[in-house]
Amino acid sequence: MKCLITGASSGIGRDMARIFSNMGYQVIMVSSNKERLEKASKDICNSRIFVADLSNQNDTDMLCDFILKEKPNVVVNNAGFGAFGFYDEIDVSLEMDMINVNVTSVHKITRTCLEYMEGVRDAYILNVASSAGFMPGGPMLSTYYATKSFVRSYTLGIYKELRKRNKSINISVLCPGPVNTNFNNVAGGSFSVKGLSSEFVSKYAIKKLFKKKVVIVPGFTMRLGLFFSRFVSIRFLLDIVFSIQHKKR
Repeated sequence: MKCLITGASSGIGRDMARIFSNMGYQVIMVSSNKERLEKASKDICNSRIFVADLSNQNDTDMLCDFILKEKPNVVVNNAGFGAFGFYDEIDVSLEMDMINVNVTSVHKITRTCLEYMEGVRDAYILNVASSAGFMPGGPMLSTYYATKSFVRSYTLGIYKELRKRNKSINISVLCPGPVNTNFNNVAGGSFSVKGLSSEFVSKYAIKKLFKKKVVIVPGFTMRLGLFFSRFVSIRFLLDIVFSIQHKKR
């Protein structure tokens, strides 16, 4: 049994790699940072590394070719990053890299998995989105929120198509709220509320993945907040999101 995880050098990806390894999987850890990836893999039994910068489409294509060759039973699209600021404060090239990592690579890797997983036993795809994917927009993190909305929407669409065709492939989307990872250091902000540990989120996500839960939201508080968000106006939600994100700066 093989498991491939992108964004595996730290945070949720690294913790998931450890959990899958303890479950007996051969783990393939993917990240753009070779040094951090090698360091992370040393603590994880039966692991290999694959260095790929998913903001670069050539690297994404090489990873997809590798996936077709290896045919992992479980693939976790975890790589992603954000950037805080007003739209004119963020370099456009950085935003395009974000779209390539958060959207394009997820789409390509998912499509690649769908090519071969029908013949693979216990085939699972887990796409990591965010609770941001439920929101109408994310002022101060506009591009990031939009990318996570794509991941959530795309995963749910593919899920329904697979069920309608009676395919054996399982696909789920993980939508956590704040998690204590390296996200804020990369994005340039800090959480205004206490985040969940990446270990808790990873354990919860894997448990729900194997129970074939479609949308996975760790933490009762976040699930409750998302439930009540259905009953307020879009403008009110945008005001709340702006207030939360602005405090992170």
